[in-house]
Amino acid sequence: MDNKLEALQKIIEVGSFTKAAEILGYTQSAISQMISSLEKEMSIKLLYRSKRGVQLTPEGEEVYPFIQKLLTQQILLSEKVTQINHLESGVVRIGAYASISRHWLPKIIKQFQAQYPKVKFVIHQGDYTTITQWISNGEVDFGFISPDAPSGYESELVVQGKFVAVLPKHHRLSQQVSVTLQDLQHESLLLIEEGNFSEPLEAFRQQQLEVDVKIWAHDDDTVAMMVQEGLGVSILPELVLQGTNYQVDLKPLQPTLYRKVGIIKKDDNSLPIASKYFIDLIHQNINSLKA
Repeated sequence: MDNKLEALQKIIEVGSFTKAAEILGYTQSAISQMISSLEKEMSIKLLYRSKRGVQLTPEGEEVYPFIQKLLTQQILLSEKVTQINHLESGVVRIGAYASISRHWLPKIIKQFQAQYPKVKFVIHQGDYTTITQWISNGEVDFGFISPDAPSGYESELVVQGKFVAVLPKHHRLSQQVSVTLQDLQHESLLLIEEGNFSEPLEAFRQQQLEVDVKIWAHDDDTVAMMVQEGLGVSILPELVLQGTNYQVDLKPLQPTLYRKVGIIKKDDNSLPIASKYFIDLIHQNINSLKA
């Protein structure tokens, strides 16, 4: 019906089937058939010919304002769809923990805004528990958590990296080539507060090792600085220590302990188009991302 309504509108504008056909790129016969079909669908005679050209019938006069509104709404709909597809506007709302906010998001957002400069970002920084809650209540569109953390949502693994042992300078374990969890078992342990799941604690549990966590901190910088001051040892992702100058000793863990980074979201159907595009860009950058 859309083409028929457009044909009717153009005929009313120019007062002629022939001129309307030329403007719209139809034959006069095709335009006449479209109007005839439209009149049959509505069971209303819409047009008649007069000395002043083609005009609306009294019945046509009554329905034509509704037709104009419908065509206007269709134009607005088309414009909005085009706007969304070209991301002329939009907000990407992300839940992330500190190391992702610091090391991943600035570069990816810069790359994204080079293509979509009008898209805005809202970043909520938290842990596995709060990020999951933000997904549930709609505060963020998607979030980064460990795929092994309980969330109630399917998690998509993005990348994984290594954990390392972080020791104060001149610690007794600093002479070793690598460090085991057994080596760290009786040390004062300083860990990042990740909410309802901790990869290092899970690794200790799987080896049936009891540990003494002296300090939990949400901020990885805080943990690293406390290790530097000799308050204990830690297990941190390599990404956290990237580009830092902490006065600490780093040792690989044996066996290797991996840190996984995954993305969770409610479902693709409820995800705004801007967030979908941003997640696509993350996947395009996977080879350059570290966990």
